[in-house]
Amino acid sequence: MHEHGARSADFGRIAVACRRHAATNPKAWFYDRPITLEEHQASRWIVEPLHLLDCCQESDGGVAFVVTHADRARDMRNKPAYVAAAAQGASEGQEPMTSYSRSDLSSLPEMKAVGSQLWRQSGLGPADIQTAVLYDHFTPFVLMQLEDLGFCERGSAKEFVKNGAIELGGKLPLNPHGGQLGEAYIHGMNGINEAVRQIRGTAVNQIAGASNILVTAGTGLPTSGMILTAEQQ
Repeated sequence: MHEHGARSADFGRIAVACRRHAATNPKAWFYDRPITLEEHQASRWIVEPLHLLDCCQESDGGVAFVVTHADRARDMRNKPAYVAAAAQGASEGQEPMTSYSRSDLSSLPEMKAVGSQLWRQSGLGPADIQTAVLYDHFTPFVLMQLEDLGFCERGSAKEFVKNGAIELGGKLPLNPHGGQLGEAYIHGMNGINEAVRQIRGTAVNQIAGASNILVTAGTGLPTSGMILTAEQQ
C-alpha cells in the first residue's frame, strides 16, 4: 500500500472472487454464500489494513492424493495430472516464518525464486497458464504473488484484478474452487487437488482448456510451488 498505492478495495477484489467461486462449490465452507465488495469493506477490522473478509477461516479437514510414475499413471482409471515442475525457495535473510525485518515488505523474493525455477523446469511461462491456485490465506499476499510470479508487472497487481482478470472467464481465473478464503483452509493442500480436477476436467468450476495449472504454497516464509499439466512435458 505504501510503495504502490494499493487500497483495501484492491484486497477485497481477491476475497470477492474467491467467495464467488466457492459459492458454486458444494464442498466449500462458504457454498452459496458469495460476498460483495461493499460487504468486504463493511466487515470489521482485524488489524488495519486487514478486514475480517481478508482472512481465511480455520478449517478441519483432510486431503489425499496419489503420486506415481508417469508410465504407471497412464494405465490408471482416471486421467493423470503430470508434475511438469516443482520447486522450493528461500530468500536472503529468510526467517522460519514471515520475514518482518527485511528491508522490502512489498515483495516475496522466495516466491520469485520458486517462480523462476518453475518456468525454467517446465519450459512454460505465465502466458501458458490457464488458471492459478495461489495461496490465499490473506488477500494482500495474492497481489504480491501475481507480481512475483510474472503474471503482471511489480506494482500493477491492483490494476490486474480490477477488470475481472481473476474471475471465471477472465485472463487468469484464480482459485476456481474458492481457495482458502472460500473453500477451506487446509494449508493449501486442497489447492493441489483442485489443480488435478482442473486437469482431469472434473472441477465444479471447470476452466475451458485447462492444461497448465500453477499451484503455490505458503507465502512470507520458505515456500514452494508446482506446475501440473495435462500432457507429460
